[in-house]
Amino acid sequence: MSTGTLFVISAPSGAGKSTLIDRIRPRFPDIVYSISCTTREPRGEEQDDVHYHFVSREIFKRMVNCDEFLEWKEVHASLYGTPARPVMEVLSNGGRMILDIDVQGAIEVFKKIDSAIGIFVNAPDLETLVERLRKRGTDSEESIAMRMGNARLEIAARDIFRYQIVNDDLDKAEEELASIILKESQSV
Repeated sequence: MSTGTLFVISAPSGAGKSTLIDRIRPRFPDIVYSISCTTREPRGEEQDDVHYHFVSREIFKRMVNCDEFLEWKEVHASLYGTPARPVMEVLSNGGRMILDIDVQGAIEVFKKIDSAIGIFVNAPDLETLVERLRKRGTDSEESIAMRMGNARLEIAARDIFRYQIVNDDLDKAEEELASIILKESQSV
């Protein structure tokens, strides 16, 4: 049986993780992007079954009870989870997949899939994170304060990741991420 490559990309809110992943996806069209489930409301232009599977708390809890998640956590007052079946199907067929998940979720994935490649994306400093969250315009000041508290804990856990990228220049960070994907894909 062929084993694929799982890239687990995590970051504190505002580090630019989702932007980097959006920029990298056209360069690696064969890499499958895992779509997480969440109970939070869609932001801006987000679409159901494209950016997330937006579900009710009741449906999410039913999925938890049926052991359908590779990992799940409550983050920023919403539930998030990675459906296990699509991940296992891609990996068992020798494919490559990206998980865009929080640090807590990454820790759970690393316990279950020890070959997963962890990549931590960070901003140059906490002030930049706050500035980016405010510029995004989707979070209240209370939400930003909560996200910054979580960011400190997430940054403290960054050493569990095999790679770390500081996103102070988006083009440079994109090149770093592409080079990691190429290197790890060749070593399989």
